[in-house]
Amino acid sequence: MRSKLFSASRHYGIAAALVLFAIGATLLLKDSASAAGFIFFYVAVIAASWLGGRWAGALTVLLSTAAVDYFFLPPVHSFGLRHQSIPVFLEFACSSAAIGWFSSWRRKAEEALTRAHAEVQRRVEERTVELRESNEQLRAEIAERRRVEAAFYEAQTELARVTRVSALGVLAASISHEVNQPVAAMVANADSCSMWLSADPPDLDEARAAAEAIAREGTRASDLIRRIRAMLTKAAPERSVVQLNDVIRDAIALIRTALAKGDVALRTELADPLPTTLADPVQLQQVIVNLALNGIEAMRGVVDRPHLLIIRSEFKCPDELMVAVTDSGAGIRPEDLKRIFDPFFTTKNQGMGMGLSISHSIIAAHDGRLWASGNDDYGATFRFTLPRICSEKTRLEE
Repeated sequence: MRSKLFSASRHYGIAAALVLFAIGATLLLKDSASAAGFIFFYVAVIAASWLGGRWAGALTVLLSTAAVDYFFLPPVHSFGLRHQSIPVFLEFACSSAAIGWFSSWRRKAEEALTRAHAEVQRRVEERTVELRESNEQLRAEIAERRRVEAAFYEAQTELARVTRVSALGVLAASISHEVNQPVAAMVANADSCSMWLSADPPDLDEARAAAEAIAREGTRASDLIRRIRAMLTKAAPERSVVQLNDVIRDAIALIRTALAKGDVALRTELADPLPTTLADPVQLQQVIVNLALNGIEAMRGVVDRPHLLIIRSEFKCPDELMVAVTDSGAGIRPEDLKRIFDPFFTTKNQGMGMGLSISHSIIAAHDGRLWASGNDDYGATFRFTLPRICSEKTRLEE
C-alpha cells in the first residue's frame, strides 16, 4: 500500500514539475497567445501521461489549463477570460485532454502488448521444454522398439533354424539315402575305371567316361551336402536371383525317401520358362519342404484313394510367381483355416505348431502371400506367391 502511495505521489510530482517547466519555457520564449504556441504544455501532458499514467496526465491537463489561463490569456495574472480568448482556451483544453488520453491509452496498449509478448514467450519456452521432453521420450521409445524388433527377428531366425533342423531330423533317412547313392556310384565307377585301365590294351575311352562319371557323382554328393549344411546354418538370410523351379527340385531331392516311406506318388507341374525372383533359396526350400511334409503327413491315414502329392509352379501375370502344393489327404476343417498359420496351432499329435507359422513369416518377408484352401473333392492345397524380377526392357514394354 505504501509503495502504491509513494508511486502515485512521485507521478503527481513529475506532473507538477513538467507543468512548471512548460510555464518557464513558454515565458522565456515569449510565445504568442494561441493554442499552437503552448507546445511545451502539450509536451508536458504527453510526458506525464506516458510516465505517470491516466491520473497523472489528467492532473497535468488541469494544471496546464490553469497556467495557460493565468499566465498567457488576457487578462494576464487572472483566471478570468475575455470573449476573444475563450476559443483559444477551449481549443487548448480540448486538445491537451485528447493528447493526454491518447498518450495514456498508447502507454496501456504498449504495456499490454509487452505483457502479451512476455506471456507468449513464456508459453513458447514452456512448450519448447515439453516438446523437447516428448522428443527425448519418443527417441527412447523408438530405440527400445528397434531393440525389441532386432531381438524378435533374431529369435525368429533362430526358431526358423530350429524348425529346419527338426525337418531334417524327419528327413534323416532320405538324406542318408541321397548321400549314399552318389557315393555308391562313385565306388562302382572307380572299379570300372580301374578295370578298363587294367585291360590289355587299356580302354582309355571307357576309363575316361568312368572318371567323368566319378566327377559328376562327386559333384552331386557335394551339392547335396552343401544344401543340407545351408539348411542347418545359423547365418543371416541372403537374397539372390533364383530360379524357382531349381529350388523346387532341390526340395524334392530331400523328400524322396519320405515319399517312398509314405507310399506317396509325386507329380510335378512346373511352368517352363519361369521368370526369376529375388529370394533366399534356403528359406524357400524350407517352405516347400515343410508344405510337402505336411501333405505327406495328411495322407498317412488315407486308405480309400491313392496318395498323390502335386507340386506346381505358375507364372501369374503380370508380376507374380505362384507355387502350389496339393495333397489327397484328409483336408482342413473350415474352422481351422483361419488359425492354421497361428504360432503353436497344430492338428498333429506331436506337432509343435511352428512350421506353417515360420513359412508364413518367410513368404511375407519376401513380399509374397501364403494361404491354404480345401480341394473340391478331397485334400488341401497350400499356395504362395512371390514377386518376379522385371528387367528394364520388360518394364518399358508394360
